[in-house]
Amino acid sequence: MTLFEVGVAIALALMGVRSLWRWARRPFDGTDPVDHALYAAFVTGRVGLWFAIAGLFAIYAYVDANGGSIRAYRWYLVVPLSLAGLQLVGGWFLGRRGPGEPTP
Repeated sequence: MTLFEVGVAIALALMGVRSLWRWARRPFDGTDPVDHALYAAFVTGRVGLWFAIAGLFAIYAYVDANGGSIRAYRWYLVVPLSLAGLQLVGGWFLGRRGPGEPTP
């Protein structure tokens, strides 16, 4: 394992912990359950993306140390892309809802 990949993975994981700490303490004043679900999707995507990118560096360090192929882990690219999409969709729909808009 190279020190650079491990260091970046640890730094990104710590940023994920910081993001989780920050977003968990942030109050949300929504009363509609849909608003809470969209906010949870947004926060999950935002926090999880830090950990997913840290995982990319950790996988690369593991493959580099063991002499394997990175192609065996190409499925992992779906994880950060899914979390980024979750954050985008949650933020988009949460931002488009009005303050008093009822649930259909």
